[in-house]
Amino acid sequence: MVNIIIKYFNYLVICSCLCCQSLFSNPDINQDFRDSSQFNSKTLYTAIVLTGAYYATSMYVLSKTWFKDKELVPFHIRNDNSGYMQVDKFGHMFGAYVYSYVGYHGLKKMGLTDSEALLYGGTLGFVMQTPIEIMDGIHKDHGFSWGDILANSIGSGLVLGQQLIFEEQIIKYKFSYWQSKYSKMSNGYLGTNTFNKIFKDYNGHTYWLSVPISKIFSEIGTPEWVNVALGYGAGGMFGEQYNITEYNGVEIPQTERFRRFVISLDIDWAKIQTDSQLLKTILAGLTFIKLPFPAIEYNTMNELRFHWIFY
Repeated sequence: MVNIIIKYFNYLVICSCLCCQSLFSNPDINQDFRDSSQFNSKTLYTAIVLTGAYYATSMYVLSKTWFKDKELVPFHIRNDNSGYMQVDKFGHMFGAYVYSYVGYHGLKKMGLTDSEALLYGGTLGFVMQTPIEIMDGIHKDHGFSWGDILANSIGSGLVLGQQLIFEEQIIKYKFSYWQSKYSKMSNGYLGTNTFNKIFKDYNGHTYWLSVPISKIFSEIGTPEWVNVALGYGAGGMFGEQYNITEYNGVEIPQTERFRRFVISLDIDWAKIQTDSQLLKTILAGLTFIKLPFPAIEYNTMNELRFHWIFY
């Protein structure tokens, strides 16, 4: 259950990141940042203070809500690597990736050098999520997870590694969600409304690596904003490690847990050229969202399926 609370927290921060991403797409603002080193410094310090205050407040709220009645225990480790068939770990990667991506690009727009932006912004995802893992480690019924730490590291590392190797973000990490059929069978266990189903129903999560086709097959001549995306998700899950049999006195149907692997088309919104500032802002906010497209799925129930629209 702590994963659900953490996802709510991450959702708030990611929304803030998306707003920042849209803000930094404004060329007039970016020009102001570049033209005044003094303004850059003031803006940077302001961003640091606001981010720190926001994060500290969020951590305080988390400690006084979810962890309020949890017994403090000596620091301990819990192996939850098999939980939700690793979909939760892909979620950790995604959260860290978003923080680091926006942190790096935001600091670059403020006028920091590439190495400074990588150091302070590119590591933001790992820095933001590690304290939550430590809090898990000192509360009963939870535990510090090396798997979560690894996932957070990979998320931030995807930003850092690409910038160091390619000097650009060729591979984009994206998320999509649709309400799975399992949520209707769960009697509320997987959420009672659309908003909390996004966090509780891991069956509806898909995490994607999206790459420009032109980077793979340059001879084809596809537009640079046309991507191919590889996705991972899972289904049949009514519990973290194993499926529950009833919830609130209602029997839960027994289902087979399975993994799914998906290939689909995608769009790199950052590569679309437009003179409309409104459209630029909207496209910047879509950086981390995989939109519906036809897709081919293979799953561990040995099924090969074609979807006219997959999300």
